[in-house]
Amino acid sequence: MRLNKFLAQAGIASRRGADDLIKGATVTVNSMVEVNPAYQVQNSDDVRYDNKRVKLGLKTRVILLNKPNGFITTVKDPLRRRTVMDLIQTEERLFPVGRLDKDTTGLLLLTNDGELANRLMHPKNQIPRIYKVEIDRTFRRWEVNRLATKVYIGQKEWGRAEVVQQEQIKGRATVLLRLHHGKKREVRRLMYRMKRKLFTLERIQFGPIHLGDIQQGEWRDLNAKEFQTLNKLNS
Repeated sequence: MRLNKFLAQAGIASRRGADDLIKGATVTVNSMVEVNPAYQVQNSDDVRYDNKRVKLGLKTRVILLNKPNGFITTVKDPLRRRTVMDLIQTEERLFPVGRLDKDTTGLLLLTNDGELANRLMHPKNQIPRIYKVEIDRTFRRWEVNRLATKVYIGQKEWGRAEVVQQEQIKGRATVLLRLHHGKKREVRRLMYRMKRKLFTLERIQFGPIHLGDIQQGEWRDLNAKEFQTLNKLNS
């Protein structure tokens, strides 16, 4: 098994995160620093990260957090800003599946299974996410069509979103948007390009998992049915 996959399955990090850890010379195999993510781990190998032995066999855990405003999506922050990990009372090593901006609220999954996280985050799998945005006005028909096709969002990137539902109440509109990509700050960049004033942004669904009525700052483990449906995605 490749070293990066081994670390991911052990819950150290996602596959991409494991690549960074290995290339950063933080992983040893049989007391020697190993910087090749493709190294084939043998059963007899002593693999260590941060001088702690890495073993397989962890029970996969996935939790759902309703992320509040003002928290950054990272495990550790060198600037000592508040992170989503400050909200979770567990000593188990967990890491976020993807990211939500500091000022974005809503559904965030965290897990100890790097392989699962890698599948859920990989762009080729196009797992849908639904966001609820509050903006100043709804989209006209031609704008809905444009959003569904593609919109230039800067930095040589194009964004795309499907308008699922929209409703105007006085000076604010509530719109549900479905995205399949996950580019950095994509929804915010789309709203800027579509000349909409964005008041709030909340993720309410990730694949088959719904945010539900869990309060901001609270979290729970996925139930067996949720975990089963999530684990089947692009497996």
